[in-house]
Amino acid sequence: MNDTEQKINQWFASHMEQTAQAASHVAPAIEQVADAFVNTLLQDGKIVACANGNANVVAQYFCTALLSRFDQERPALPAINLGADATTYSAICRDNRFNDTFSRQVRAVGKPGDLLFVVVDDGHKANLIQAIQAAHDREMSVVVLSAREKSDISSLMHPEDHEIALNDLAPHEAMPLLLVIINALCDLIDHKLFGG
Repeated sequence: MNDTEQKINQWFASHMEQTAQAASHVAPAIEQVADAFVNTLLQDGKIVACANGNANVVAQYFCTALLSRFDQERPALPAINLGADATTYSAICRDNRFNDTFSRQVRAVGKPGDLLFVVVDDGHKANLIQAIQAAHDREMSVVVLSAREKSDISSLMHPEDHEIALNDLAPHEAMPLLLVIINALCDLIDHKLFGG
């Protein structure tokens, strides 16, 4: 086996180890979060997602699976990714208000009974913190999917909020696990709402 093959094998081995650790650590939280999403949707609320950088891919994937479909044909479910609108995002940033990129939008589109879904791949982000504060001001519940167990964001959680936190992984390590968790959530949401 050459050095390149060994490096590739090490990537896979590391991923399998992290996946096994995450499966035992976050399974109960995944079920609680799926229930929170379902309760929001059953009460005619919508899911408002936000994330920075590569984590925004995960937020968009989740919203697309709800709006379109995950694994089966079913009615569309209301979900918005605030990071998908590059024009609005850049307009808010242009006015030197990067920290307001999501909170401003949450205050505009969020309503009591909605749920803010925050995906964090590297722990500390002022604009995500302000989005959570805005959601609480709007009487929205909050769900956080994070690559890190303890962060500034964790301290903002209210008792009715939920967090799925991985074991302090680097963003590139966390990304595949975040996608596995999103797939599990989408599958549970579909099953709880539509059976099958």
